[in-house]
Amino acid sequence: MMGYNELMYMHLATVVPSFIIGTVLLFIKKGTTIHKKAGRIYMILMLITAIITLFMQAQVGPRLLNHFGWIHSFSFLTIYTVPTAYIAVKKGNIKSHKRKMVLLFFGAIIIAGGFTFFPGRYLYELFFG
Repeated sequence: MMGYNELMYMHLATVVPSFIIGTVLLFIKKGTTIHKKAGRIYMILMLITAIITLFMQAQVGPRLLNHFGWIHSFSFLTIYTVPTAYIAVKKGNIKSHKRKMVLLFFGAIIIAGGFTFFPGRYLYELFFG
């Protein structure tokens, strides 16, 4: 089984491109071929990164079942939101798709990502330690 560090690096390898692609997607014209292709890549990367985090034991704060921390709620949110946003756009419900994708970006990337810069977390130690 992989150790925490290997999982963390795999998570970073998927979430950093997700952040970049997601940021671009917020600003480019919607519905274009590039938007659709980049959006698919973004969704796949987000699902992969969320699944990876489920195998990572919480390192900070209280834990449920001696494994899951509050930050895992963002993983479950992502695993729910990505498929429902995809289904929404396939059904032509652009408003729902847009709302879900914006909330996913800000919830799972900006807010959850912001928490990784708190003391005791790897990125905090990397940048401020």
